[in-house]
Amino acid sequence: MSGEGRRLWEIWPATIWMLACAGCALFTLCFVPGKRGSVLTLILAQTLFIVMLWGVGRAATQLAQEGSPLARTSLGSGLWLGLGLTLLACSDAIRRITVGPLWRWLLHAQIVIVPLALLFSGTFDNLSLLKEYANRQDVFRCRAGSTFDITGGHGAAGAGDRAAVGRLVLFFRLAPGAGVYRTECDPDHSFRRAVWPADCAAGRTGEQFPWLATFGVAGTGMTPALIALVLYALLPLVRGVVAGLNQVPRDVLESARAMGMSSGQRFRHVQLPLALPVFLRSLRVVMVQTVGMAVVAALIGAGGFGALVFQGLLSSAIDLVLLGVIPVIALALVIDALFDLWIAFLKGATDD
Repeated sequence: MSGEGRRLWEIWPATIWMLACAGCALFTLCFVPGKRGSVLTLILAQTLFIVMLWGVGRAATQLAQEGSPLARTSLGSGLWLGLGLTLLACSDAIRRITVGPLWRWLLHAQIVIVPLALLFSGTFDNLSLLKEYANRQDVFRCRAGSTFDITGGHGAAGAGDRAAVGRLVLFFRLAPGAGVYRTECDPDHSFRRAVWPADCAAGRTGEQFPWLATFGVAGTGMTPALIALVLYALLPLVRGVVAGLNQVPRDVLESARAMGMSSGQRFRHVQLPLALPVFLRSLRVVMVQTVGMAVVAALIGAGGFGALVFQGLLSSAIDLVLLGVIPVIALALVIDALFDLWIAFLKGATDD
């Protein structure tokens, strides 16, 4: 059933003046040059983000005390938009404050410290999203484990074989436009074309070889989803491997050959270390895509947070959809940040 919209300043009248002053201050700081303006923007935007979250929790508690115990309080589109804008302001300020990857990572990480403290202190317990989580804790943990299994299994199974395929492509000197790694740019359509053939092939293989069913190759489930994800990510990663190996200077390879290194030694000790940053950039993109595509993989029984998303869509339960979407977004951001930090350290070590 649809709820009744309430403005935050209807609950706390002083909120409108606080938000207006903060908005004017942020607008004024846009014209302050230098690092000082960026630091002040970060402090103000982060403070506004924390105050909005704290106000949401307090408002939910107040509404729960005034209304029915069965009533639920959820965030409206205006609050979601405000929280998103403050986070964008924080990210832009951090980008202008420092170019060091470690400091950028630390500044981004400290933004979530106070919100996590508010979460574990019970400030948000009366929000409908947290009530949904309380009712489905065991299911949520199970879905989280399935998502980690899909993401980790895809990364472990895919990195080695794509590096080998990329080296074979380079060995046979295939042209960049060859059909070996030309692909479409529509992720959803391409993934559907990978999922359904893999699902059908797994079902037929399970019928022909029943012993494969013990490994999950029997139609639907985790194994067909992993097969589809590996196939989907094969082409962009192979292209990244080829691009990384191609950018290794020929003079370096000739020097290694003159030192008596074999082909395998040149690959392990020369080509791979120099091409690793480019390869990791491709792997970062693919891993972030995999986190999102794992949601779609729930359609063939892979589980994960996608099961919560589709269950919420079928039952028109927005809180259940958010319970599946928010962890996926958080996981994708964490993976992207970790890969960014890893690549920066590798580039620094290579430059040294």
